[in-house]
Amino acid sequence: MTTLTHRARRMEVGKNPEKKVESEEDTNQDRSSDNEDSGDSKDIRLTLMEEVLLLGLKDKEGYTSFWNDCISSGLRGGILIELAMRGRIYLEPPTMRKKRLLDRKVLLKSDSPTGDVLLDETLKHIKATEPTETVQTWIELLTGETWNPFKLQYQLRNVRERIAKNLVEKGILTTEKQNFLLFDMTTHPVTNTTEKQRLVKKIQDSVLERWVNDPQRMDKRTLALLVLAHSSDVLENVFSSLTDDKYDVAMNRAKDLVELDPEVEGTKHSATEMIWAVLAAFNKS
Repeated sequence: MTTLTHRARRMEVGKNPEKKVESEEDTNQDRSSDNEDSGDSKDIRLTLMEEVLLLGLKDKEGYTSFWNDCISSGLRGGILIELAMRGRIYLEPPTMRKKRLLDRKVLLKSDSPTGDVLLDETLKHIKATEPTETVQTWIELLTGETWNPFKLQYQLRNVRERIAKNLVEKGILTTEKQNFLLFDMTTHPVTNTTEKQRLVKKIQDSVLERWVNDPQRMDKRTLALLVLAHSSDVLENVFSSLTDDKYDVAMNRAKDLVELDPEVEGTKHSATEMIWAVLAAFNKS
């Protein structure tokens, strides 16, 4: 269960012209996804998965809550949205038989590398898979939630640790060893608190000072991050520093957002279908 569904009131988110053109389009897609939010840091670019994990980590302890069983699938959903926003994958067009977001297959648009190991590994899986799969099936396969032994090969392993190492390389986390009586565990405390505070402030502002009450007018990456933070059960971490009044407003607005009908929102002009398809998948699970 996520924060929004079980959280009670506090007090008690050249050579070959065609290839050359395709490469240029991919580059432009990557640049546009980087620049969609003008409030982002100009020095550090984070993927959606890195942002979700950063929000879920306890600053000093360097690990996520032991009770959070949602973040693993949330990170896989983030991978699919990130790939779609970078122009690598898309949902097949709707037909009379396949109108619903969850019925439509994930198709490959470009297999050019993104530079991120997890994204590129997922891209290879999607390219090699026949027949194609839906968003919900891909989240399950990437998480390893399948009874089919032949499809266990699609599971992405050590995702949190690999994302954490990326954040270490970007100077946001550090690596330590902690002893928990019976075992040692690698942890990743936050060292760049400014970057995390910037991220938290961006999400808080999106549902408070910069609230537009229309997902189609929201910055796409911020919308995706709110959906993923909700699905990963880390919104409480984002809003916990707010005053009681602002906390209530922020949680209610975030709740209203994720309770919108993905099928309706996904068909609107300029909507990013993959965001709503991922939300629909989590709503069903």
